[in-house]
Amino acid sequence: MTSTSVPDIAAYRQVTAPLLDEHDYRIEQIDGHLPPELRGTLYRIGPGKHQVGRSLLHNVFDGDGMISQFVLDGSGVRFRNRYVRTRHFRHGQQSDRIRYRGVGGQIPGGPLANIGRLPANVANTNIVNYDGGLLALWELGNPHRIDPDTLETLGPTDFDGKLGFLGAFSAHPKWDPITGDMYNFGLDLLPTPRIRTYRVDPAGRLHRLATIPMLDLPWNHDFALTARYLVFVLDPILPNIPKIALATHSFIDSLDFQRAKGTRFLLVPKNGGRPRIVEHEALLHIHVTNAYDDGDDVVVELVHLDTEWDAFRRMTGMVNHAGTGTPQFPDSRLMQYRITKGGTVIERELTDRSGEFPQYDWRRGTREHRYSYLAGAGGPAGLFNTILKVEHHTGTVSSCELGASSVGEPLFVPRTGDAAEDDGWLLALNHHLTENRSQLLILDARDLEHGPLATAWLDHHIPWGFHGTFTHRIAQPNTIR
Repeated sequence: MTSTSVPDIAAYRQVTAPLLDEHDYRIEQIDGHLPPELRGTLYRIGPGKHQVGRSLLHNVFDGDGMISQFVLDGSGVRFRNRYVRTRHFRHGQQSDRIRYRGVGGQIPGGPLANIGRLPANVANTNIVNYDGGLLALWELGNPHRIDPDTLETLGPTDFDGKLGFLGAFSAHPKWDPITGDMYNFGLDLLPTPRIRTYRVDPAGRLHRLATIPMLDLPWNHDFALTARYLVFVLDPILPNIPKIALATHSFIDSLDFQRAKGTRFLLVPKNGGRPRIVEHEALLHIHVTNAYDDGDDVVVELVHLDTEWDAFRRMTGMVNHAGTGTPQFPDSRLMQYRITKGGTVIERELTDRSGEFPQYDWRRGTREHRYSYLAGAGGPAGLFNTILKVEHHTGTVSSCELGASSVGEPLFVPRTGDAAEDDGWLLALNHHLTENRSQLLILDARDLEHGPLATAWLDHHIPWGFHGTFTHRIAQPNTIR
């Protein structure tokens, strides 16, 4: 797909422009042919608007969470979007006053207006299947339960009070495909710094696992799961306690990258036992893909960012700015790290093609996987405009180039439950910048260079978002409960 170039600043404003309306309609324009076997519901989530009433917000992490639903029923595609009815969202429907602190923004009025206040839960980071429904996740607070048919917000949950003092529940839970258990963690700064780990059984009950005290607890967004361990890659992104305590800076500006402390690989046994820490030189990453045990070794894969933390932090705070500067996503590499029994860390570069939002066949979770899929960087304003596939054994990279576009995380859906790895489809939400409309792209994962099998065009754009999930359950949006 090719299209006319769009200037960087205009492109960035397009992809972060708000969608204030909630829609519900059957998509009329579909180019190509929908695979008849592909039936189910795709959910995507991200910040739908960076504003409180008419007051503008500026950090990508502070926008109100908006869920997009694509229902593939075998005959077409139906679209619906709804905002998560958080306290922050409801306030913004009634007032222009910024009343709640953000991750990257402060309440007007200086430190006295912000001291003692935590960022507001905007439920904008991930949407996952849970106990017959959905959870909208934001890692510094409780998940919000969502009706999978209507997208109605059913309210926050703390799993019967088991989430601890702050109620933190990471936006990136992982599943054991053998047991069906969901694992996750939360970071607690108060009353003492620590990582809490959890297991949620298939019936939706949360069980507390290990709690790891850490006086120098870093900020950490993601983790991975093997058959034996929860695997954390803890980069030295550490809270500046005076800045946080005195509220002189926003939360993200109160995080310092302390390179000399290095990165720590933390292995937490799933079935109890002493956690293991292996030291390594300092890394910078946001997302991991998968991890697995290989004899006594543990292997974990992630996207390493080739930039400085301060540059990445500045990049997150450029929404709704009138200046000429635009964020540029940093160069990155998909990397593999092997942690040996003796404590050595062996690095292997899987590809030097820049990208983010790494995905794989979730059926391969906790086991070695052969293919990774990413949103590839390179478009205007450093946007992601390519879908990449990396074959780990040979290092071969194939791609689908999308021109002047902003494409999100590509999710893999297997053709059948027992299909081979890579035998299925990639589903991605793409913002076509020349048309200023978003598309649901469906590609054959085995042949990206062929281009989309089907392109379902929305009547409008979807603002740049984060993560999503797919279920073979076909949502019934008009269901009355």
